[in-house]
Amino acid sequence: MVIYTRTGDAGQTSVIGGRVGKDDVRVEAYGTIDELNCFVGQARSLMEDDKFDDVREQLLEIQHELFDCGTDLAFIKLADGGKYMVTNEMAKRLEGWIDDLQAENPPLEKFILPGGSPLASVLHVCRTVCRRAERRAVTLGRNADINPEAVIYLNRLSDYFFALARTANTRAGITDVEYIRSKKVFRD
Repeated sequence: MVIYTRTGDAGQTSVIGGRVGKDDVRVEAYGTIDELNCFVGQARSLMEDDKFDDVREQLLEIQHELFDCGTDLAFIKLADGGKYMVTNEMAKRLEGWIDDLQAENPPLEKFILPGGSPLASVLHVCRTVCRRAERRAVTLGRNADINPEAVIYLNRLSDYFFALARTANTRAGITDVEYIRSKKVFRD
């Protein structure tokens, strides 16, 4: 199989329903999701310890859903009778996972610095890349019809990565470092 097509040599790429510039906001949105998926794969590769079996499987499911999300954003126009892949149920499931993770974590009152264990550090990168993907999707949604559930999913997913980064540190016995100039910003 030849993986190079030469069709993008002039700065255009194919999306579902046509061709656009490689710097089109649509390509930026799903390209950032692809970048996020790579970091999620890196996080999974750092979960060698069996104490992460539960979340390793969650991250695998999330990787598949990130492909779904990218696919939804790649549509110039959804065909009549077509259906988007990202659903509200996916965001709801993330909320349940977040609640379970938060139950393991110590109470949080102030902002924390990204870092701690290597796994937590990569998960904080996932969180920030996810936020960027969300911003790109919001920008795309201002100019084109998109699946609004994709934006909701990305918003909830960044919260998941935050909770999971804290859990990674908790399970490793590492205390999150509070930002020293932070006021109390989180309340129960």
